[in-house]
Amino acid sequence: MNLDKEYWNSRYLEGNTGWDIGYPSTPIKDFVDTLNNKHILILIPGAGNAYEAEYLHRQGFTNVFILDISEFPLKHFKQRVPDFPELHLIQQNFFEHQGQYDLIIEQTFFCALYPALRKRYAKHMHSLLKPQGRLVGLLFDAPMNEYQPPFGGTMREYHSIFEPYFNFIKFEPCLNSIPPRQGKEMWMELIKKSY
Repeated sequence: MNLDKEYWNSRYLEGNTGWDIGYPSTPIKDFVDTLNNKHILILIPGAGNAYEAEYLHRQGFTNVFILDISEFPLKHFKQRVPDFPELHLIQQNFFEHQGQYDLIIEQTFFCALYPALRKRYAKHMHSLLKPQGRLVGLLFDAPMNEYQPPFGGTMREYHSIFEPYFNFIKFEPCLNSIPPRQGKEMWMELIKKSY
């Protein structure tokens, strides 16, 4: 199975989007509510329908960027949030994206990639962050699917993937997951290492 643009386009066209909860994930919303600087550069990769980006936008954050390989969720987002800056909607493969951000938010993107790409993911996240930039969000701390997304894993495995590139602020079981994901998620707050 090739998890490329055609694969994700077909998932959206078929309405096969079980990851889409229809609102901002509670742990991410709670984290956003702690942020004071509304002008930091924020990227949400593999954003899908990007309810977290909508929440950020509604809270007055001015530099939120949404990245997805499929054009369909970006079109839906633009219809749903017409005053969101169009130049901040990026249809692109994550691994081809270039930029420098203060904050990157992870929400059901890591688990959508083949596990063989996880070290590359961590390295590319490092390259996309400014000095002292942060990667925050949720990872599944549970076995999931073996051959198709979502792919799960363990905190121990994830620690070894991120440790070469990041210092750990928080890397722990998530205590405020949405009900269907309680006991299956972990929360991470990581800071880019400087060499």
